[in-house]
Amino acid sequence: MLKKIVQNKVRFIVSLFLVLILASIRSYESSLFYDPFLVFFRREFANLPLPEFDSLHLFWSLLFRYSLNTVVSLTIIFAIFNQFELVKLSAFLYLGFFIILISAFFLILYFYGNHNNLLLFYIRRFLIQPLFVVLFIPAFFYQKQIN
Repeated sequence: MLKKIVQNKVRFIVSLFLVLILASIRSYESSLFYDPFLVFFRREFANLPLPEFDSLHLFWSLLFRYSLNTVVSLTIIFAIFNQFELVKLSAFLYLGFFIILISAFFLILYFYGNHNNLLLFYIRRFLIQPLFVVLFIPAFFYQKQIN
């Protein structure tokens, strides 16, 4: 394994740099994005009423953050695997997951309100964190090992 890392040191360095970009997006989240749920979900939120929010502003902010994470994640996938087909597949999956997750997020927000705070928390987590890249990379490695 170490031998492969040394052979592909440029890919490794680029991937590490991109992971640092993802970390910086996370560290500056409160100043970069509109998200009234940041503070809400840091507290004991199970029985608290939802904070006031601007739906349109929240949607655009979630879209912007998801897009930033997606672009960096797709670049990581390309840097690791160097296959444009995997990037296209991943981009398609990211788009599909965004449509499903953002729809579920706002449906729960408007129709169930305070009754599903935990579900809202987890859906929002998939929207704002680059969790899909953590799932895709091992899946692609596994697929590569099978072939």
